[in-house]
Amino acid sequence: MDYSVYPRHDVLCIDMRSFYASVECTRRGLDPQTALLAVVGDPNRSGSIVLAASPALKKKHGISNVSRFFELPDDPQLVIAQAHMGDYLKVSAEITKMIMNYVPPEAVHVYSVDELWVTIDGLEKLYGLPREIAQMIQDNIRDQFGIECVIGIGDNKFLAKVVMDIHSKKAKDGIAECRYEHVKSLLWPIPIEDIWGIGSRMMRNLNRLGITTLGQLAQYPLKYMKKHYGVMGEQLHWHAWGIDLSPVIGNFTKADQKGYGHGITLLRDYAGDELSTVLLDLCEEACRRARRDSRAGRTVHLSVAYASEYGGGFSRSMSIDQPTNITMDMYQICMRLFRTFYDGESQIRRTSVTLTNLEEDIATQLTLFDDRPKQKDIGKVMDEIRDKYGSMAILRASSFTESGITPDRSKKIGGHYA
Repeated sequence: MDYSVYPRHDVLCIDMRSFYASVECTRRGLDPQTALLAVVGDPNRSGSIVLAASPALKKKHGISNVSRFFELPDDPQLVIAQAHMGDYLKVSAEITKMIMNYVPPEAVHVYSVDELWVTIDGLEKLYGLPREIAQMIQDNIRDQFGIECVIGIGDNKFLAKVVMDIHSKKAKDGIAECRYEHVKSLLWPIPIEDIWGIGSRMMRNLNRLGITTLGQLAQYPLKYMKKHYGVMGEQLHWHAWGIDLSPVIGNFTKADQKGYGHGITLLRDYAGDELSTVLLDLCEEACRRARRDSRAGRTVHLSVAYASEYGGGFSRSMSIDQPTNITMDMYQICMRLFRTFYDGESQIRRTSVTLTNLEEDIATQLTLFDDRPKQKDIGKVMDEIRDKYGSMAILRASSFTESGITPDRSKKIGGHYA
């Protein structure tokens, strides 16, 4: 592979180790590296997920981020912390702000609450080599926030991310570097299931082709990868050679919104006749966001997943002639889809709604036979009240029934209590 024709950058991928648990430890004056601490979504529910476990808890008792509350050991040193998503977001924002002391905002690409990319092109004269800059950032995060992090360094985002996942977490100083010239030695021996961007389904597909390592993927003919998997197959081929042409800067500019949606995993199994209240709450929030951006959509999507003992579910959509961001318009379409495709018996555990096929919300077509202008005015007034006094300031009466979800969701961020 002739890498001379491909761009080279200095990109860092930074991952905060056991982030939620580390934040909770520092709040309590505990050492994140030695304390036995588990962050639980809701300690009042025995089946609640362990969102994060401190490194010592993982090592001593084998607790992982897919464990359940009832699986935690009976250890007198164990500290249970309820998740506080608002605090984690604040710390994440402060870490990002600290990094912006060294680079401009457009050089930072936030990937998740505990992971980000930073492009450090041109900083060598100010702060030294890329590894020295990584060490400086790592030390600052540790000193200012008490949080350990690992860092990958690469010529692009893919290389920085993968070398961080595979090698930085094993390195003594938590830093690893992979340039184009290192791909064959550092990455090709790695099983494909350990490579970022390759999920379990793709792993099985590749295994059927006799591909089990990244090196085997790189050697598989590109024309056949494109034949089997189209654009995705071509991307996998180039990634296997360490090539990633995605932009290394710039996710602080607003992306074009493709749709407005909301979904929820319900706290219990819902019967079919209870779901209407949930759908109304979800449509309300999706349309509120669309109205905020002066957007309206022509297509409504509804997805319903049945409880585990039933399995299955459905995902359907319906398009309309006139774009809308009126809650009741979207709700009525969702209910029509639900009545058409629901099997009539299964209990429901998850549902989501989405408004897509968007365009500018310029005007409402007037007719003599509907009250659309009145509904738009009602929606606008409700939005203004919520913006001024909070999301709970005004709700539909159905939200306060046993099936309503908005009062509980308003206390959460990302599905967990703030």
